Amino acid sequence: MSYGLGLLPRCYALVPCAGVGLRAGAGGPKQYESLAGRPLVAHTLQALAEVPRLAATLVVLAPGDGRFSTLLPHFEGERGWVADVGGDSRAQTVLAGLAALRERGVAPHDWVLVHDAARCLVRPEWIDRLIDACTDDEVGGLLAMPVADTLKTEADGRVDGTLSRQGKWVAQTPQMFRLGLLEPALALALAEAPQDITDESSAIERLGHAPRLVPGEIENLKITWPADFALAERLLRTRTPSPALEPSA
Repeated sequence: MSYGLGLLPRCYALVPCAGVGLRAGAGGPKQYESLAGRPLVAHTLQALAEVPRLAATLVVLAPGDGRFSTLLPHFEGERGWVADVGGDSRAQTVLAGLAALRERGVAPHDWVLVHDAARCLVRPEWIDRLIDACTDDEVGGLLAMPVADTLKTEADGRVDGTLSRQGKWVAQTPQMFRLGLLEPALALALAEAPQDITDESSAIERLGHAPRLVPGEIENLKITWPADFALAERLLRTRTPSPALEPSA
């Protein structure tokens, strides 16, 4: 897909933040649980805010979500955008967020970095690494980690087989694609096989493209299970917090 000559693409972040966090066992949306004295999502947004090449970050909330503005009252501004257009699935939320970006003037050739709200340990330098690797790429790419452990298949609670880990990677976020490619890719994938779309790359792959794999970091974990909160808490406590996105008293 060609976007023409002489265009200077910008970079935007999109954070789907409409989930309910059932697996995390938090009793509510995990993105609002407190970690190291701040809501989980505040750590995520702080890292994005510290990447100068991101023109703005759009947070996509569930309709009627009033907790975000209460917990992060100072987020919205020139580089902090909010849209309460989230859907029933992550892919639907991202697709609605892409439409919101278009309405704000984001162009088809601009890059969108979709990042999980629950990956609160992401560092600005890892985001910069992804941008550096993908800026001149025709397709785009994602942070990912080569699989290091032995992989097993399961049947009825027992090992059913062993898979080769050769050439296998664990996908992370951000995942960076042009708006003009990602939006139709997600729309088509949701129409044809919504159950197969677990990240943005999978939608791009369905169109026959091969996204670039950019080495990530093991610390860029996604808060999914109850035990993940304790691990993230320990890691975050070792960092110096920024006051920019502190919740109100």
